[in-house]
Amino acid sequence: MLDEHNPKQQDNEDDIKIESDDTLDDSVIAEEHLGDAVKKLREKLKICAKERQEYLTGWQKDKADFINARKRDEEDRKNFIKFAAGGVIEDVIPVLDSFDMAMGNREMWEKTDENWRKGIESIRNQLLSILKSRGLSEIEPKSGDGFNAGLHETVNSEKTEDKQKDHKISTLHQRGYELYGKVLRPAKVSIYIAE
Repeated sequence: MLDEHNPKQQDNEDDIKIESDDTLDDSVIAEEHLGDAVKKLREKLKICAKERQEYLTGWQKDKADFINARKRDEEDRKNFIKFAAGGVIEDVIPVLDSFDMAMGNREMWEKTDENWRKGIESIRNQLLSILKSRGLSEIEPKSGDGFNAGLHETVNSEKTEDKQKDHKISTLHQRGYELYGKVLRPAKVSIYIAE
């Protein structure tokens, strides 16, 4: 029972009531605000983590592209250096052909002084050695080798009854040359054609 004339009792009761209502309301409100704040922070964290991953992925891709571009540039530079002398080498190939024609005429070659022949052969071998050190290689198919359209050029054909010789090389007319695997001039050959 409440005594209306006792102010202490009334103050205590009011204090408790006010105190308990305020505390309850404030804590619920504060808890709700904290929950919302944590939820918003988690959402922002997810967005930041997603953006960070996108930036990281983009950076890694750009770095890989840059590394690959440097490798391509280096490879292009090496190829340029390898093939820069290609024009000069192509200009020298007719000189090799002249040596081959001179030495290929057996009758005249045998009549020439032996010392002179050895000198000419030595000069040709020296020139060829220098060109080989710069990446040149000869395409010199033998009779009976298979015809390869990438390496050989047909200048003549010979009929044969032997089916095994069909599209095989019969005669080499002129050597071909490659520079680091790139055909500068195909070898000129005759091939067998089976009837």
